[in-house]
Order: sequence, then structure tokens, then C-alpha cells
Amino acid sequence: MLELVAAFICLTTLLTYVNFRFIGLPPTIGVMVTALMFSLLLQGLSVLGYPGLEARVQGLIGQIDFGDLLMNWMLAFLLFAGALHVNLNDLRSYRWPIGLLATFGVLMATLVIGTLAFYIFGMFGWHVSFLYCLLFGALISPTDPIAVLGVLRTANASKPLKTTIVGESLFNDGTAVVVFTVLLGIAQQGETPSISETAMLFVHEAIGGVLFGALIGYVVYRMIKSIEQYQVEVMLTLALVIGGSAMAYELHVSAPIAMVTAGLIIGNLGRKLAMNDMTRRYMDGFWELLDDMLNALLFALIGMELLLLPFSWMHVVASSLLAVAILLSRLLTVAPAILLLRRWRSVPRGTIRILTWGGLRGGVSVALALALPVGPERDLLLSITYIVVLSSILLQGLSIGKLVKSVTRDAPQEEAAH
Repeated sequence: MLELVAAFICLTTLLTYVNFRFIGLPPTIGVMVTALMFSLLLQGLSVLGYPGLEARVQGLIGQIDFGDLLMNWMLAFLLFAGALHVNLNDLRSYRWPIGLLATFGVLMATLVIGTLAFYIFGMFGWHVSFLYCLLFGALISPTDPIAVLGVLRTANASKPLKTTIVGESLFNDGTAVVVFTVLLGIAQQGETPSISETAMLFVHEAIGGVLFGALIGYVVYRMIKSIEQYQVEVMLTLALVIGGSAMAYELHVSAPIAMVTAGLIIGNLGRKLAMNDMTRRYMDGFWELLDDMLNALLFALIGMELLLLPFSWMHVVASSLLAVAILLSRLLTVAPAILLLRRWRSVPRGTIRILTWGGLRGGVSVALALALPVGPERDLLLSITYIVVLSSILLQGLSIGKLVKSVTRDAPQEEAAH
């Protein structure tokens, strides 16, 4: 285990250095690109008759349980770190579009993507049941908070756009996991749960996560307020994430939503009322550093997963068609929410375009795909999911900043014309 951790951390650090020194892409995307290049290099060496290094790296990567590592550990730290810097008043101001996108948007996207996937798979002669197509829709429908937060740091988006995109991505995991869990239960047991059972599952997972996160967040806030020692206060937040995540899984409530809620409490109530300037400085520094390091490790792992998954040109073509289908479903879910919001308040021009293109998919989708039952359908959906995630992060992630700048530059002209 120690050998695995040491090798992966050293490799990720080297990839981070290469990106910073020679490539210069945004940190998260750059690390993934360098990991992809490294994977392709190893495969090239294997083709030339030197398979030893690729086999060694494959053995190390194969020991990592990506789904468990991300969903049970890394996601909690990354979501808490992200929520620390989200203004609760801003979230409250845009609660309707965020709420619609994080609930109804996920449900609608699951249905649209699943239906289109059923026909696209049929075009390539892949016999995938409609239920598994809906499972694919559920796992690929939520925007990934880690990818979104990492990219938006370098995109000069307006506050309403940033708040809506970040807020949606922080909370839609709960809805997606519940939908995925219900559909997976049907696939494994062949029984369709009633509406009341589905509603109770959602309440238990999502609402329970909010309540549990609020409880532990408030308790730690009171503890921080009672002392003036930044080392202890930072340790309290670290214990909150580690212990709170473990307790959430024991209680069968959503750990990601619990960590978002706790992070919002510590980042807003705790920052204003319980911390002095020194504590704020160390708290921000610690969680920003941990966030950057875990992001680098996660995106390096996504890039290295290329060594373990089988691909063909048919997978690439099918994934391209599905990527278009996913963007279409994103447009169909974003447009109604923003058009509805415009009845009550001013919404910047270009919001629909930016929200549609800014809905990145990431490691959460890969982790859910890994949770599918072992079989040919899982292998196909996992490969398709991985390619869609890569294309989303690379194409949308690298171009969202340019789109934001273009919309910002054109907005005054459009408003003047009207």
C-alpha cells in the first residue's frame, strides 16, 4: 500500500511540474493532459516491444479502487473545500435556478440522455437494455463539482453565473445518486419501487444529508468559536470532514451533501463570527492547498485510467454522438429554468449558452459507472463514460473561459441594441 501511495504521489507531482513548467494549461486540466500523454507514451513503448513499464504502471493503477477512493473519501474533502468559499447569501439569491437544475434538471437529463443513448447504441449494433441506458443517463447527467470548481477559477464569469453553476454542481450529486440507486436496484432485483419508496429514499439521502451536515457543521462552528488557536481550529475542520463522512455512510445519508452543508456553515457563519484574521488565513491556506493537491491526484488518476480500459474507434464515434446528446439535454434543462427566472429578475445575456457549455462531467460519473454490475454492459458504459468525461473536460473546460469572455464582451452591445 505504501509503495502504491508513494508511486502515485510522485508521478502526480512530476506531471504537475511538467504542466506548470512546459505546457501551461489550467492546473486540473493540465495534469490530466500530461497523464494522458504519459499513458499514450507507455502504450507506444509497449507497441515497440517494451511492455514492462506499462504492465508495471497498470498493476499499480489497477490496485486503486477509483469509485471507493472518490465517492467515499476525496469527494468529501473537495466539496467541503469548495463550499468554504461559496457565499450563502449568493446561493439564497439564486436558489430557484439552482434548485431546478439540481433536481428537475437531473431527472429530465436522465430521461433525455437515456432515450438518445438507447437509439445511438442500437446504431452500432450494441444491444443495451433501456434500463441500462437510463442508468447511463443518471450517472452522466450531474455536472461534476470538482471539474466545475477547478475550471471556473480561471474563467472570469460574472457572480450570478458562477453562483448558479457552482451551486448546481455542489448539490446535484444527491439527486443523481438517488436516481442511480433506484435504477440500479431495479436492474439487480427486477422490482420497481413505488413512488413513496423512491420519495423516502430521496428524503433519507438528500434531506438527511442536509440536516446531518447542518448539525455537525454547527457543532464544529461552536467549538471553533470557543477557542482562539488556529492549529486546533484547522484540525477541527479536518476531523469534521473525515469523521462526518464516515458517520454519514453509517447513517446512509448523502455524505457529499452533508459536506457541502457543513462547508457552507463553516465558511460563512464560522468565518464571520468564530475566526480571527490569523485563523482565517491559515484555514484558507490549508484547505486551498489540500484542494489543489487532491484535484491534481484525481485528474492524474483519470488520465492514467486510459491504461486499464479497452477502446475502439466505434467507442470514440459513439461517445461523440452521446456528447452531443448530453449537450442537447443540458440545453433542454437549462433553458426553461433561466427563462422562468427572467420573469422575476434580470438575467445576463448569454447565461443559457454559458450554463449549457459549462456543465462539465468528471470523476463522479466514472465512479458511478464503476458501481455497475460486472458484465458486458458495464464494460461498454464504462468505456463510453470515460471518453465522454475526457472530451467534456478537455473541450468544454479549455474553451469555457473564451466563451465567458466573448459573452461578456458582446453583452453591452446586445443590450444597447435593445
